[in-house]
Amino acid sequence: MHFSIPETEVRSGENGSTYVAYNIHVNGVLHCRLRYSQLLGLHEQIKKEYGTNVVPSFPPKKIFTLTPAEVEQRREQLEKYMQAVRQDPLLGASELFNCFLRKAQQETQQIPTEEVSLEVGLSNGQKVTVNILTSDQTEDVLEAVASKLDLPDDLVGYFSLFLVREGVDGGLTFVRKLQEFELPYVSITSLRSTEFHILLRKSYWDMAYDVDVMENRVGLNLLYAQTVSDIERGWILVNKDHHRQLKSLQEKGSKKEFIRLGQTLKYYGYTKFDPCVTDFPEKGCHVMVGAGNNELNFHVKLPSEQMKEGSFKVTRMRCWRVTSSQVPVANGTANPCGSTKVEVKLELAFEYLMSKDRLQWVTISSPQAIMMSICLQSMVDELMVKKSGGSLKKMLRKRHNGSIHRSDSQQAVKSPPLLDSPDPNREQVVKLSTKLSSVSLRGITASNSANDISGNDFHGNYAFEGIGDDDL
Repeated sequence: MHFSIPETEVRSGENGSTYVAYNIHVNGVLHCRLRYSQLLGLHEQIKKEYGTNVVPSFPPKKIFTLTPAEVEQRREQLEKYMQAVRQDPLLGASELFNCFLRKAQQETQQIPTEEVSLEVGLSNGQKVTVNILTSDQTEDVLEAVASKLDLPDDLVGYFSLFLVREGVDGGLTFVRKLQEFELPYVSITSLRSTEFHILLRKSYWDMAYDVDVMENRVGLNLLYAQTVSDIERGWILVNKDHHRQLKSLQEKGSKKEFIRLGQTLKYYGYTKFDPCVTDFPEKGCHVMVGAGNNELNFHVKLPSEQMKEGSFKVTRMRCWRVTSSQVPVANGTANPCGSTKVEVKLELAFEYLMSKDRLQWVTISSPQAIMMSICLQSMVDELMVKKSGGSLKKMLRKRHNGSIHRSDSQQAVKSPPLLDSPDPNREQVVKLSTKLSSVSLRGITASNSANDISGNDFHGNYAFEGIGDDDL
């Protein structure tokens, strides 16, 4: 998640006095509006709970009223503080921090705690209506949906709630996976647009876990509906022969066989993103990005109009980061304060081992950069669990019980932080490994699908330290 404080406001207090409010944005959207004193209170609580050695530095109090320059300096310091807390594996996942953000979100949007109905969409277009409290967090809503569907408790963690935007043409854009620090009802209501919906989808990458889900009738139906939807949207590539087989299985009601055939098709289980821009292999190339099978898949349109396809394996990414910057909007009009209208530009950049001893940064400019980063993060988490001999079911059970912590093996190879605003004075990245081994590139083979685009592949078979493709 990307925490930023792009702006401040001077607001009126209860006694007619004024104060500076800091608008905290998550993924470029206002999450809450807080005073310095409220954030200081959070800081003191964190210090008391976790000790002064763990907590990042906090901007000091001032005796006199702040000048505009001092307000701006404090804004920058508070932004870095929030980012540092969120990125810390202990603090960012703490109930103290998440509870603070949930209460702040509810108070900012001025939505009282009361019982309401919330619609959650399924992949087949159906909607599940659950009765919840406006103050219910993401996990509470997910459990309510699972209960309404009669999905067993031990399978709840295999699914997540996603905030999506549906276009007039029926296209689906993944905005983000709903997080533990937000209230789904408040999040969806505050957007004030019918384009946005909450969608239930599976939240794991390894198709081997499909077996667990398919053992249950409800899990089977959810997975089947998602597979059908992804095929219909063209996210899973299907040739004429496959189409005929799938149609036959669908007519017979053979859902398990339908899914098993789907598992053999290209891009099964991938998350697809909206068209965006990359600097690979050339600057300014238009690209379609998909995340799945422990990789980011690229369909690139070169300036020469030639199409190329390739994949970047997460196991060969040395590190990655997401950065945000403000850029002036074309024809933006200045407001009375003299500032120009701006928009936030998000970029995902990762350092990749292209060949022996050759690392290269690849950048993707996309409003969904944070969602891409979250996908990479969750892939790494799954790989680490599998490498350490653990199971996804155990990991999900811990998460479901609110007590997930990284194991020693996971701490040995840190996954990248989510995320930082750019700081020209320091490189804010975390290494996935301290050394890299030589690799050889391997070519891509053309699919039988008429919709497939063949080209040069740029992925290999080496993983971050101690993990190779043979282990995965």
